[in-house]
Amino acid sequence: MKVEVLYPEVCNLYGDLMNIEYLKRSAGDIEIIDTSLKSVPYFAGHDDVSLIYMGTMTERSQELVLKALSPYKERIVSLIDAGQLFRITGNALELFGEYIECEDGKKIECMGIFKTHAVRNMLERYNSLYVGKFKDIDIVGFKSQFTHSYGEFDGLFETVRGDGLNPGTKSEGILKNNFFGTYIIGPLLILNPPFTKFILELMGVKGATVAYEEAAMDVYTHRFEEFMQPTRGLTY
Repeated sequence: MKVEVLYPEVCNLYGDLMNIEYLKRSAGDIEIIDTSLKSVPYFAGHDDVSLIYMGTMTERSQELVLKALSPYKERIVSLIDAGQLFRITGNALELFGEYIECEDGKKIECMGIFKTHAVRNMLERYNSLYVGKFKDIDIVGFKSQFTHSYGEFDGLFETVRGDGLNPGTKSEGILKNNFFGTYIIGPLLILNPPFTKFILELMGVKGATVAYEEAAMDVYTHRFEEFMQPTRGLTY
């Protein structure tokens, strides 16, 4: 199996790349392809990628990544339509929308693959814990962002506690075929072993198990119970 990691030199703001390490430790036979900002993505000319991954970045890096990735928009659209598995986390998701609106009214044009746009306010960081649902799987995680996204989209997770893609919706993230995009940051797969098994099975791993499964499930269960306590604050 091949996993392509897009722009790891800038897209690892919250330790997102440990998700890939966890997949490798869980499945074993994964080849990691690191694509830098100055490289042609492997997916541009090959159809044997099991997962395309991109993590969170700084606001300045968003513009660098847009410049590098936008030439492959048509290829990305065709891959999404064909069911290629994508995992896109944090503000990387915004690059697949139409634009990012800044505080001064400036608009950063994005790829426009989805009919969404982000509104940025660098003076108001939104930090929170998160609980949601994916099918019958409980999802726990963290958010830290200067933006919210709005528009037309099918949500990836259904929010149980916290905000969705914006404070006015309980739908979190974007789901289209096997495109999985979410504002949840950091080691999402490590925090959610049942969801990781689901991803591994989509990658073609039959009877998937995860690394350190007993310990991972104990921590996952404890964190879910903690986050669901009525007295547990969510924002910080």
